[in-house]
Amino acid sequence: MLKSCLVGCAALLALAAPSVAATLTDSPGDFLATYTGPTSGDLDLLSASVSYDGSHFRLSATVDGAIGSTPGALYVWGINRGAGAPRLTFGSPPVGGTVLFDAVAVMFPDGLARAVTFPSAGPPSITPLPGLVAVSGSTIGGSFAASLFPTNGLAPEDYTFTLWSRARVNPLFDGTNAEIADFAPNVGGITAAVPEPGTWALMIAGFGLAGAGLRRRTAVRPVMLTV
Repeated sequence: MLKSCLVGCAALLALAAPSVAATLTDSPGDFLATYTGPTSGDLDLLSASVSYDGSHFRLSATVDGAIGSTPGALYVWGINRGAGAPRLTFGSPPVGGTVLFDAVAVMFPDGLARAVTFPSAGPPSITPLPGLVAVSGSTIGGSFAASLFPTNGLAPEDYTFTLWSRARVNPLFDGTNAEIADFAPNVGGITAAVPEPGTWALMIAGFGLAGAGLRRRTAVRPVMLTV
């Protein structure tokens, strides 16, 4: 009985714990007042999702139009690994005062990705990742190895992520902050370490079954007396 109970509990816990995820929705049409580019649907963020499985971050975004409709469109995930700074306030116009990051994961509609980390001093480290990004209609996503973003003090599951869309005019240069179209979220960031309510329910059920099995085994176990 205990064995079958523990097997069932293990299955429940396996369902509950392979990865954790967070998903947020963003209001349509909420382009930044400082944005000067085209207000195309593929730059209007509708949702952002982050999951972490212990070795990779899965980043996914859905927009209000077909990915790739706007020339120069790209999607940037600001990542705070523990030493995040409001770097978008340095440019003109200053934006994103609550967006803290010390790394970025960049996704392009053509499948290219880039992992960029910012050291405490000196130029950023840029790693091109061809073929990493997948596009399906209005959704773009990619799986980034956590090793590309070594910790700056936070555990990987505690990193925070902020997504923004950009319409780049010059493909070799990010230009100004006036090219940033939309933020998700607009304030703060999201973390992958947010179990869904269903995950918590499975975990609680698993622990409950384990406790019930142990109580039953204790109740029927014979007692040996010694004199």
